[in-house]
Amino acid sequence: MVTPRYLPEMGGIEMHVHEVSKRLVRRGYAVEILTTDRSGSLPAEDFSLGVRVRRVPAWPRRRDYYFAPAICPEIARADCDLIHVQGCHSFVAPLAMLAARRKRVPYVITFHSGGHSSFLRNIVRRPQWRALRPLVSHAQHCVGVSRYEADRFSTAMHIPPERLTVIPNGAEIPTISDQSKTESSPLIVSIGRLERYKGHHRMIQALPEVLRTLPNVRLRVLGEGPYRGRLMALIDRLNLHSQVTVGGIPPTEREQLGSVLGSAALVVLLSEYEAHPVAIMEALAVGRRVLVTDCSGFREMIDQHAVTAVPPNASRAQIAAAVIVNLGKGPLSRPICLPTWDECADRLAGVYQSVLA
Repeated sequence: MVTPRYLPEMGGIEMHVHEVSKRLVRRGYAVEILTTDRSGSLPAEDFSLGVRVRRVPAWPRRRDYYFAPAICPEIARADCDLIHVQGCHSFVAPLAMLAARRKRVPYVITFHSGGHSSFLRNIVRRPQWRALRPLVSHAQHCVGVSRYEADRFSTAMHIPPERLTVIPNGAEIPTISDQSKTESSPLIVSIGRLERYKGHHRMIQALPEVLRTLPNVRLRVLGEGPYRGRLMALIDRLNLHSQVTVGGIPPTEREQLGSVLGSAALVVLLSEYEAHPVAIMEALAVGRRVLVTDCSGFREMIDQHAVTAVPPNASRAQIAAAVIVNLGKGPLSRPICLPTWDECADRLAGVYQSVLA
């Protein structure tokens, strides 16, 4: 599996690769992960839960379009039957597909598309997909994590339906007690990497209006990322220091994450774009109510009545009103049927067997 980022870095792709790779090992596959290290501080080789992890340098360190030329020679030396390219938004994906073609090894790709805080980067997405189309056309199979993502790339890259499968992310997290019922100060968790497009600032801006009705409400912005400074400045400007905390949880601390989500009265992700967010799946797995924006991959969750939504251009008053309504409902009264990581790994194994056959 070739992925631009892997643990201990945090994100949806990182968690997806971690969860499915260890399960594929249990099913008898030999799995290696080839990824990058922009920090220069991570081990070049690691071994965990039966999975070998190799890291190569990447530049520039503070951008997400980084270049990792060592990907090609690493793939050339690899003893593998199949290459799975995880993610398509950096230069890692085209390098991996080029190397796989040169090696004459079959490859599949899971798109894992995401949004971006830069207006310019969002504008160039369409020509970026066009540039990738020749390489994607030679993939033996393509995977979308949601129907929305699959339809989007099928149209953009002219992928025949028989060569594209929808395999959603799983939803599993360590079981914790339901703390939200006894919490005297209701907790809202705004979850996701600290990027502007994730919409944390919109929840912070709406919080003063929520506090007028529910003065004991607290907000936890759960994540890390480059937008942290702007969020802290916004909290300072609105004088919300006593009501808002900002900080992430290491991806290996699953029980701690489960505890925080379990103590939440409401989980919020007001993102401009999500294909199939792992964080929201985890919130639903512990029975939390969830508020999102009515866009992209969220729409499937909305149609399934798993989450509630506000319009993408919702005002602070609209967001505050939706938050107050959801807080008044209490925890979910019935469990939601969600896909599991075991199901995800089984379906990927089916794709691999089909390709190798």
